[in-house]
Amino acid sequence: MTEIDAFSAARTATIRDAMATINASGMQMLLLVDADGRFQRTVTDGDLRRLLLAGSEMGDTLEALPDLTSVTAPEEVSRKAALALMDANEINHLPLIDGEGRVVRVLNRRDIGAPILLSTPHMGEAELHFVEEAFRTNWIAPLGPNVDAFEREMAAQTGMAQAAALSSGTAAIHLAVRMLGVKPGDRVFCSTLTFAASANPIVYEGGEPVFIDSEPDSWNMSPIALERAFDAAKAESWMPKAVIVVNLYGQSADMDPILALCNRYGVPMIEDAAESLGATYKGKASGSFGLMGVFSFNGNKIITTSGGGMLLSDDEDLIKQARFLATQARDPAPHYQHSQIGFNYRMSNILAGVGRGQLQVLGDRVASRRAVHDAYREGLSDIAGLIWQPEPEWSVSNRWLSALTLDPDATGVTAPELIRRLADEMIEARPVWKPMHQQPVFAHCRHFAHGNEAVSDQIFEHGVCMPSGSNMTRAEIDRIIDAVRGIMKVR
Repeated sequence: MTEIDAFSAARTATIRDAMATINASGMQMLLLVDADGRFQRTVTDGDLRRLLLAGSEMGDTLEALPDLTSVTAPEEVSRKAALALMDANEINHLPLIDGEGRVVRVLNRRDIGAPILLSTPHMGEAELHFVEEAFRTNWIAPLGPNVDAFEREMAAQTGMAQAAALSSGTAAIHLAVRMLGVKPGDRVFCSTLTFAASANPIVYEGGEPVFIDSEPDSWNMSPIALERAFDAAKAESWMPKAVIVVNLYGQSADMDPILALCNRYGVPMIEDAAESLGATYKGKASGSFGLMGVFSFNGNKIITTSGGGMLLSDDEDLIKQARFLATQARDPAPHYQHSQIGFNYRMSNILAGVGRGQLQVLGDRVASRRAVHDAYREGLSDIAGLIWQPEPEWSVSNRWLSALTLDPDATGVTAPELIRRLADEMIEARPVWKPMHQQPVFAHCRHFAHGNEAVSDQIFEHGVCMPSGSNMTRAEIDRIIDAVRGIMKVR
């Protein structure tokens, strides 16, 4: 007996049998079908009670039930559409009907599940201890023991000498740009395939970004494109004030050739490792390669402080200067005195406590996100045209986001269509970052490509970021895999 048969009945069934079927199935309803199994209507215990109140006996059949049009949906209905039907009609069960009018499945509201988001915070137990300590000792302001300890612990984690806990990763990049002396008219080389926060601080100081394309092996800054940019700058008798290299989605850029170019031309490198905490390049921690390294603890990052960031360097004077600028550049005087413009960029002691707790489980979070990525690759391995963000042999990605490109000729689906149809299944996927050289606000800025065509443009056109949270369940991962396979008609 199929699941549908277990709570289906014909009009020849008695009221008593119908009640027994409803009680036994646990569905709180049954499906009334004709002799050929085609769906007629749903029947609830309330419908049966109304028959009895109208004078029917328990041994009477369901013939007296009136005809009505029950709410149904086609078997290919999306989760979002099904939930909307349930909400609009205040029902908890939705029969799904095939082309012959037969019920193939009954969708229960609880089976639809909650939305699966791209990357949600994953909190543990240790965070509360540090936060409670901050409250107990009344260290609430943007300074205190948790801030000091979080800076030491992050420095130790990355192998850097010094760290400054700040209000955001963007603030960290801004301070780095400011301390390197970027002024109006100065140029800074910056990865183009990134979030705007990597480039905006250049403009805060009046500088002009010059965008460097990606290379296909890691999706990060292309050493070939970077060399072209340096060659052009030399020919035009100028040099950039800095190079901002971004580690995209947890994957390190190829640091050795990039650093070699920076060193050849005497230009400092800022490593934007906002997304790559816990990743490595040739065994060394991501974020530890530049003159300064930057991390973000935004709510969607691999560890979070709700909002926050960190600037790290082996240069103690730079970090001292960063802390000074981040606390409104207040001079060491007994009164409020300021000799230069500063910023309100320091992290609070409470949020630093959250970060200390999160940092304790960084290894587990990296392992979990890598496991999500591995599950996707295994579950979708037979689908032609899916290419996951590479992980070159010289690196270990933290797989903050599992990102891929798809070939629409092979999959029959474009990246925007896949994102839209996953959204219909209450699964949040997103495009990869739109390259900065394509952004209207940076339309006037120069861009150096990896080859004849920009690699970053192709990644953007065909790229998708899949849900990657470290707190996703295996059932949620399987739901996503099944949804992708269904969209691409793979059985």
